Amino acid sequence: MTSWVSDDLKEEEEEEDEESCIDPTEVKMSQIVMPCHCNHRQEMSVGQLLKWMDSTACLSAERHAGSLCVTASMDDIHFEHTISVGQVVNIKAKVNRAFNTSMEVGIHVSCEDLFSDRHWRVCHSYATFVTQRTNTGQKVTLRPVVPQTQREHVEYSVAAERRRVRMLHSDIIKELLSSGSVEQADSSAVCSGVAAEKTKVESVELVLPPHANHQVNTFGGQIMAWMVNVATIAASRLCQAHPTLRTIDMFTFRGPSQVGDRLLLRAIVNNAFKNSLEVGVRAEAYQEEGPNRHINSAFMTFEVLDGSGKPCTLPCIRPEPLEGERRFQEAIARKKIRLDRKYIISRKQSEVPLSVPWDPRNQVYLSYNNVSALKMLAARKNWRLSTEKDEVRLYTLEQKSMLSFRVEAEVDVPAHRAFCLLAELSNRTSWDMHYKKCELIHHVDDDDFIYRVVTPSVHQGAGGSPTSSSQGEGVLQDFILLASKRKPCGHGDPYVIALRSVSLATHPPFEGYNRGEVLCAGFTILETKNNMSLISYYNQASPEVLPYISTDIAGTECPVVL
Repeated sequence: MTSWVSDDLKEEEEEEDEESCIDPTEVKMSQIVMPCHCNHRQEMSVGQLLKWMDSTACLSAERHAGSLCVTASMDDIHFEHTISVGQVVNIKAKVNRAFNTSMEVGIHVSCEDLFSDRHWRVCHSYATFVTQRTNTGQKVTLRPVVPQTQREHVEYSVAAERRRVRMLHSDIIKELLSSGSVEQADSSAVCSGVAAEKTKVESVELVLPPHANHQVNTFGGQIMAWMVNVATIAASRLCQAHPTLRTIDMFTFRGPSQVGDRLLLRAIVNNAFKNSLEVGVRAEAYQEEGPNRHINSAFMTFEVLDGSGKPCTLPCIRPEPLEGERRFQEAIARKKIRLDRKYIISRKQSEVPLSVPWDPRNQVYLSYNNVSALKMLAARKNWRLSTEKDEVRLYTLEQKSMLSFRVEAEVDVPAHRAFCLLAELSNRTSWDMHYKKCELIHHVDDDDFIYRVVTPSVHQGAGGSPTSSSQGEGVLQDFILLASKRKPCGHGDPYVIALRSVSLATHPPFEGYNRGEVLCAGFTILETKNNMSLISYYNQASPEVLPYISTDIAGTECPVVL
């Protein structure tokens, strides 16, 4: 998973956050890149960078936990730039959120040129650390993180959603392959490709005391560095050139390793695409006696760059029978997921189209984006109170070409009951006069549903003020909405019902309806005192809608509410 906090939020809060509050879990490391850290091209080894990232993140985790911690996983990493000898690597890590015995640590890596005073981002990732048991065998329960700044509130809130995606990570590939959604490769090109067995690499490392951490276990960063080394050799054997590592899929540590272990590292090219190739790596530990223990697995994507820095065309790969064919197909599935994820998550909110096509291979990331976008909007500062009537408050927030509004009220209904009522969109026509029709199109899973909603259109009235179609002639509006609902992950979290537009091939625009689009909308429901609830409704809209909202709130009518 890549950096999932919006760029405009980072730009807006960067200086304010750094000056106003220092996170007690924040750890910074700065290292000058020496020739011993680099490859033959005087570029810093990714393996060395991973060591420094893991060390910094571990220090941050242990500062919060007050006890020993180990790396459980590290999310996907995309390396935007290489680092050269003589430059300075700046790494910053801090705990975003603590759960029961695990915590998420955000890691930011940037590079600095001392002679030109230039700074640029290299990569960003999230690592999960778990606490070690005490000497008496008791679990260490983590104290909660208390976010202070806007960015910390966003990271804290979205961390729960990232955790959900991690738990589903292995199932996504299986579901994609079983559904038959993976395109088949060109059989003629595969037959004439390089045999995958030629790229096989097998290497054994003896774990010595310098390879261990302060807990006398094999340092996780060292294991990752060894894995990068064998993956690079495998990629080089296919392309017969020096490849550049661009992306690492999630590292997941399955068990510990100790000093004296032998680490068996295996790598092979799973698939080669036009300009990139995927290498699968597996690490196993064993003693002189006893079976091999699976320690870690990862998938790494490489490119070969020409003299101008552009990716070269790579030869095709011919997979081994059975297991090789499975890895070949899974690599195609992972590439599709990466592309879908990049399209869904990495786009700026001002880009169009708003409606992303829905299909099984991107449903997890669409759901993630749906919920995280609403959480980020809710965490925004600088909301301005526009109107208040009968203890119902309307707030607005203007950002560049985007207008957001929030309607908020406290109601005498328990939060869980309000959540059940609001989450069932099919019943909304009975209490919302602006929902003319709401039909369930697809029950994705227990938390996600797709609806078709019909509402009045908004037109300009005689005096220039917008009116609904019930007041003037015009076609109705319809929306295809993904509704994602979430219960609280921890104490103090709200219930969330997030809405965003998606497109379905089975439901194209209907004649006689204007197809509308919703970028981000939904409800947060927070339990308050005396079994009451604070309900907040959010929506992002174009600036021209503001006059209608401002003038019509007094009448408690708002046909653009979705």
